[in-house]
Amino acid sequence: MRLSVIVPAFNERSTVERLLGRVAAAPLPEGVELEIVVVDDGSSDGTRELLVELAARADPAPFRLLVHERNRGKGAAVRTGLGAGSGDVLLIQDADLEYDPREYPRLLQPILDGEADVVFGSRFLGGPHRVLFFWHYLGNRFLTTLSNMLTDLNLSDMETCYKVFRREVLEGVELRSNRFGIEPELTAKVARRGARIYEVPISYRGRTYAEGKKIGWKDGVAAIWSILRYNLLP
Repeated sequence: MRLSVIVPAFNERSTVERLLGRVAAAPLPEGVELEIVVVDDGSSDGTRELLVELAARADPAPFRLLVHERNRGKGAAVRTGLGAGSGDVLLIQDADLEYDPREYPRLLQPILDGEADVVFGSRFLGGPHRVLFFWHYLGNRFLTTLSNMLTDLNLSDMETCYKVFRREVLEGVELRSNRFGIEPELTAKVARRGARIYEVPISYRGRTYAEGKKIGWKDGVAAIWSILRYNLLP
């Protein structure tokens, strides 16, 4: 089985090299081959130049680099990466070190066991996590609940970065979101397909805004529209 890890990156020069090292060193179940696809989304802080250098050296591991000439948003980078990944299974991995690649075996196991088509890594099922931002937590709970009401799922963390898909689940699915609306859009569209969805607990080391966190209240408002749009409109 081939696993494609999709890494959207925007202005993550301080973390992306370490993140790629962790992806390359991630423990994978026997028989799983790794492909890494990195999408630089118009970075302006030297991330792109660093990635070009790392790709040329195949350091810390060989990876495929795709580039957006201007910043288009996380959703656009994810769409580009999913379209380029050649794996039987596709996994989304942020470049900011908030999520730990050592948890790939846990995320993959329900798919390997033939029990799931999609796996979400939940930050709220008991894994260790850095304590931060009450209002972010409350906003996440609201968005997840609203999404669940319309998809008839009982997810605990719809907004998680860690989403893993069997390739067949996404074939023929047209994704449109350019920013963080990609999370509810992916959720709505795999739910509509009747995919078997599992959640597994993951650890989470959130960042502060001083450390580079990018999502804000405007993205929360946009997520409400995305939930309504992708669940209620044709």
